[in-house]
Amino acid sequence: MRAAALVLALAATLAAGAGSAAPRDTLTDAQIKAFAAKPFDRRTKMFKHDDLGVHHGVHVVVDYPCSDVCPNYTTRIIHYAVDAGPACDRIHGAAVSLQVPMSIATVPRTYCVPKVLTEQPAGVGKPIIPF
Repeated sequence: MRAAALVLALAATLAAGAGSAAPRDTLTDAQIKAFAAKPFDRRTKMFKHDDLGVHHGVHVVVDYPCSDVCPNYTTRIIHYAVDAGPACDRIHGAAVSLQVPMSIATVPRTYCVPKVLTEQPAGVGKPIIPF
């Protein structure tokens, strides 16, 4: 009887562990670059938070903060749903400091972004970062 209980407990533990695997990728580098290059409607997107998909097993989200003169100052921030720092390093993201609208000014905030947005395309003087 004890052996059966042990087998059931082990099976339950394995089943629970299987559910915690990293989510399956739904985004490629090219898709993230294409999304970043597309214009967006500042009025309909201001103050929104969207889930773009999964890249390298991590959720990519998009925030559209605005302040002061909205929707004119609505900006788009594409980033991983992890903090900059060790977690960002583990997923091979890039920590990027951005100026985020707040009140009548901006404040610096560091985000973990997909590296593809920080890479410098051949023959172009700046990275893609569309913030």
